Amino acid sequence: MKIIDKIFGTHSQRELKRIEPIVAKVESYDEAMQKLSDDELKHKTVEFKERLEKGETLDDILPEAYAVCREASWRVLGKKHFRVQIMGGIILHNGRIAEMRTGEGKTLVGMLPAYLNALEGKGVHVVTVNDYLAQRDSQEIGQVHNFLGLSVGCILSDMKNDARREAYNNDITYGTNNEFGFDYLRDNMVIYAEEMVQRDLNFAVIDEVDSVLIDEARTPLIISGQGSKSTKLYTSADVFVRRLTKGRLLGEESAMSNLMREEIEEEGDFVVDEKQKTVTLTQDGVKKAEQYFGLDNLADPENMEIQHHINIALKAHNLMHREKDYIINEKGEIIIVDEFTGRLMDGRRYSDGLHQAIEAKEGVEVRKESQTLATITFQNYFNKYAKKSGMTGTALTEEAEFRDIYGMDVIVIPTNMPVLRKDHPDIVFKKEDAKFKAVIEDIKASHAKGQPVLVGTVTIDTSELLSKLLKREGVPHQVLNAKYHAKEAEIIALAGKKGAVTIATNMAGRGTDIQLEEGVQALGGLKIIGTERHESRRIDNQLRGRSGRQGDPGESRFYLALEDDLMRLFTPESTLKMFDALGLPDDEPIEHKILSSAIERAQKKVEGNNFGVRKHLLEYDKIMNEQREIVYGERYKVLKNENLRDNIVTMAKDVISTIVDNATHGIEYAEEWNLPAMLEHLRSVIPVENVNYTKEEQQGLTALALKERLYEEAERLYNAKEEEIGEQLREIERVILLKVIDQKWMDHLDNMDQMKQGVNLQAYGQRDPLVEYRFQSFDIFEEMTENIKLETVRALYHVRIRENVEIKRERVAEPVAVNHQDDSLGAKPIVKKEKVGRNDLCPCGSGKKYKACCGKNE
Repeated sequence: MKIIDKIFGTHSQRELKRIEPIVAKVESYDEAMQKLSDDELKHKTVEFKERLEKGETLDDILPEAYAVCREASWRVLGKKHFRVQIMGGIILHNGRIAEMRTGEGKTLVGMLPAYLNALEGKGVHVVTVNDYLAQRDSQEIGQVHNFLGLSVGCILSDMKNDARREAYNNDITYGTNNEFGFDYLRDNMVIYAEEMVQRDLNFAVIDEVDSVLIDEARTPLIISGQGSKSTKLYTSADVFVRRLTKGRLLGEESAMSNLMREEIEEEGDFVVDEKQKTVTLTQDGVKKAEQYFGLDNLADPENMEIQHHINIALKAHNLMHREKDYIINEKGEIIIVDEFTGRLMDGRRYSDGLHQAIEAKEGVEVRKESQTLATITFQNYFNKYAKKSGMTGTALTEEAEFRDIYGMDVIVIPTNMPVLRKDHPDIVFKKEDAKFKAVIEDIKASHAKGQPVLVGTVTIDTSELLSKLLKREGVPHQVLNAKYHAKEAEIIALAGKKGAVTIATNMAGRGTDIQLEEGVQALGGLKIIGTERHESRRIDNQLRGRSGRQGDPGESRFYLALEDDLMRLFTPESTLKMFDALGLPDDEPIEHKILSSAIERAQKKVEGNNFGVRKHLLEYDKIMNEQREIVYGERYKVLKNENLRDNIVTMAKDVISTIVDNATHGIEYAEEWNLPAMLEHLRSVIPVENVNYTKEEQQGLTALALKERLYEEAERLYNAKEEEIGEQLREIERVILLKVIDQKWMDHLDNMDQMKQGVNLQAYGQRDPLVEYRFQSFDIFEEMTENIKLETVRALYHVRIRENVEIKRERVAEPVAVNHQDDSLGAKPIVKKEKVGRNDLCPCGSGKKYKACCGKNE
């Protein structure tokens, strides 16, 4: 591959060569743009829109549009795009990922495709990783777009619906991936179309695209409501697992032993596999569980819930660590810490009961399990955009995933100025204590000469340990981790000052440039010290990339220990034994090519594993997404449809057809049909009155003739319902259908989740769980659609009016017990009339005001 690259150039080099003429054309307009007055420059936006209406494409006007945006940026912000930034802007417009080093001005790059694509009037979303960056960029870059006559909005987490709708209706809208995704889900839960806030998903420019589309894509977005299950089992399981003894497998489990089905000896009550991130009970543990919970056999299907609670309690105690995976805030809530960014994930909860298990472990209030109302993965959400693009300093290591999941390739954009940063080889120690001692000495030496230092840590614990060690040595410093995230921008802004020492978890102020104070360049620029290798090379590269921006000097070095998680879990035991055999002192650093290669291999292995996990999850969610598309599509039609009468009548016919088919299927002679039972069942849904057959009439009756007779009666009854209720029935139809769809979809999500847990057992029977999941999900989806028809028809045929009751608009109709299918639906759904205002026209049709007519006695 490297030989081919040398001959033909890399993929990025070939693509940049291809767009070179476009870049040159953009630059060729520079002199002409400088000569335009402000008004003439602003009028270019109007001109571009007219040209698009006459048939020109965005590609046709790109060079001139980018030149206009470039000149406007110079006049408003005093910043003119470099050649490499124009390249990045073209790559983004093409729906690709531009990898640009930290400090290359990615925010300015995103301005170009956002302006160009907004000219079509379909809306552009600029996606950032937090509210601070969304607001900052919308205000700064928004000045340029406003100058050119485009409107700019920003979505923030605390905004109300009206403000959100207004922001989305702007030409360009800034916001976070979470807010955009949640608004999409909420839009698919509204009762009235005008309550929706988003327009169609047209074009997204995603900043820090690796963070959004890969790191955060492991956790789906979920809107949930409180469930009704008791939380006692979480507490019981927690008490139980605290009594267990951690054990280990005796002897390495090999591929050969698996193949030969050899039994692996085990000790203790449970074993932990940190590589695979699993905890499992041993035979002794299973016996103790059966004894504790009073069970004959823990493996019985009816004990699956207890099994599940034991497993997640074990996971909470052995794989989830406070100050690393989560923190407890001042309100006693468990808050997740994102392992890739170090940021707190407010409002997000671990799924599958893990959050409750952690709450039980930490002795805080165990909140009830929630019922999923709506959910979507970031992969599926962002793939809904007609076009998407992204930019980051680190994407090439994940190019396979971007191509496979999102259909986006990665183009590496050269730096505007040569990178002068020196990346020193890793220094590895046997013991962690020796590593931290060396880190402190390096920090002290740099601080003494005034060189600013940014120290990167993987966990909050490590950042606070280093802080204690530095305090002991009298070195002033700042700590930036999830506990102090509110001060993030402020702390990072000061990190380039003389003598500054900043300790940061992986968040490291992404999106905020570290400006070097005057004189710092002469001291060697910003020094980066990594205290541990992350599982992902990309995260290490991000840390390094904080230094050496725009031709500034800088340096970086990682300090490691053989006790670090990555080294301990993924470096071959033979390599570790080799270094033990050398008999080196604990405080003597180890530098060896074998070790450096082992580290990189370990990182590649973990990256490959993580990609596999994300891809596997996406394969399951792809099935759910197909169903989500159908349900949301049908739901949208209902929202937009003012008259659903024909749809309801068709549903009634489908219900009749299903009931008749079920009663007559496989019975050759009509006189053998149990018509009374069938009609009784039908009347619980549609109260047909005039359909009865004597034994003689039943002879020779066909299923088709029976259906036709029932169709006629059902339509007659519905016509009578229309006369009784009037035009208000149109609104009732819409609201009832939407509420039934929502309820059945929620039930379906629960069913799918339970089925997914059970289907993995199919692997033991040599069957592919994914194939089984697809087949079973199709069946329960079909069942859901039939139930939607049944419950909607039942509710509408039993709906009645209650006079003069004031109601909110969204509660025009509220079917009672719409989730049940039994025949005891005696309580009929009630429809409440809108309250008539005193000065409104009287609904009786007299033409008088209500207060002077039917309401004069009120």
